[in-house]
Amino acid sequence: MGRMQTFDSGVVVQAARNLFWDKGFDGASLAELEAATGVGRSSLYHAFGSKRGLFDAAVTDYLETVIRPRLAGLRAGPRDSSALLEYFAGLARATVTQAPDSAQTGCLLVNCAAGLAAHDEPTRAVVEGYRIELTDALRHALESAAAPSSSSSSSAAESVDERVRTLASLSLSAMLVARVNRDEAIALLNTASNQVRIWFPDATD
Repeated sequence: MGRMQTFDSGVVVQAARNLFWDKGFDGASLAELEAATGVGRSSLYHAFGSKRGLFDAAVTDYLETVIRPRLAGLRAGPRDSSALLEYFAGLARATVTQAPDSAQTGCLLVNCAAGLAAHDEPTRAVVEGYRIELTDALRHALESAAAPSSSSSSSAAESVDERVRTLASLSLSAMLVARVNRDEAIALLNTASNQVRIWFPDATD
């Protein structure tokens, strides 16, 4: 007869997610995962297969509950620049309101890019997938706001590409430095908002 699970997998995954967010995959020990989740390692292994299985579940939860709801605003916003401004303002609010020692500072996936993803192909694919989702959402919001002024469609496409890279770079950079210099992270996000206002001078907050 199989072992009966006595814990809420969703609660356990979110607790593990916050530990991985704080310490990364390599930095989070099994003992710390047991303490964070309140579940013994044998039960964790039975439910998730391995520490890596738990990490993968945590990343999936992060994408579904943190990243995609935020990106949805870029895809569903009105046909002006307000969705872009709200996206960066929302990141700035989330950054400034976190306690200095909060595990949920910066971005779990950006942290992964500097750690596990450097030598792990599945994690590299997840991080690259996140980058693609981010750039696609930014592109949608930029194209909804207004087509870049240009005399040719190829030049217009190049302009959008440059704007997407600029905003994605500022967003990812802010999440990377948020743990070590919160003020600089907020400054980067404000720079992104100011750049949007330059591109779309009729924008209102």
